[in-house]
Amino acid sequence: MTIPKLNFKIIIALTLYLTSLFASNTLGLKLMPFLFGTHLSVAVFFFPFVFLTTDVIGQVYGKAMAKTFVWAGALSVILFFIYSLISLLAPWSPDGTWAHDSYNTIFGVSVRISIASVLAFIIGEYQDVLAFFFFKKKLQGRAFWLQSNLSNLISQLLDTAIFMFVAFLGVYSVKTIILISIPWWLYKVLMGLFYTPLSYLGIALLKDHSDENQTNPHADL
Repeated sequence: MTIPKLNFKIIIALTLYLTSLFASNTLGLKLMPFLFGTHLSVAVFFFPFVFLTTDVIGQVYGKAMAKTFVWAGALSVILFFIYSLISLLAPWSPDGTWAHDSYNTIFGVSVRISIASVLAFIIGEYQDVLAFFFFKKKLQGRAFWLQSNLSNLISQLLDTAIFMFVAFLGVYSVKTIILISIPWWLYKVLMGLFYTPLSYLGIALLKDHSDENQTNPHADL
């Protein structure tokens, strides 16, 4: 198994991937009012890029590179969690206490929710890569938009279910968790569908270097 040498466009794609991931995990604390009295996290604007980026990378460079993106994201989330704990435990200078409450509110996410986020990301993203290449094989690579959105449908469900149940089981009833999870899952799937044209733009931008760097699309790490 050979992973292609990194080029400038892959680095840009990885930057987009990691930035979207961290934006979702931090800016996503903000909720917006939505239809029928429901609420929607602003992460819905950023998180679809996480799954779409691995689909685009997988389409152009193969499964091995897509999995590399997933593990890069997982390592980044774990390191950020560790850095956050260190920052929260460090003592405050008297001159900086004006930011104490806001800082702790934003970054003082409970250990359980942080663990739920890491688990959901790793399992959901890894499954997204596997599902994408499963549908790619079944459809013989003829409909990227369908491969991407079918894999997104499953992976977003898995991501949402794992996060909600690990974070809130015992806090809310199972019925309440399901009622929260279903609209959030559908929101993310719809945004992924809405962003599909951007996936084709990403493929077009990466494609000119893919011939010399292409890997076996069915290779495993």
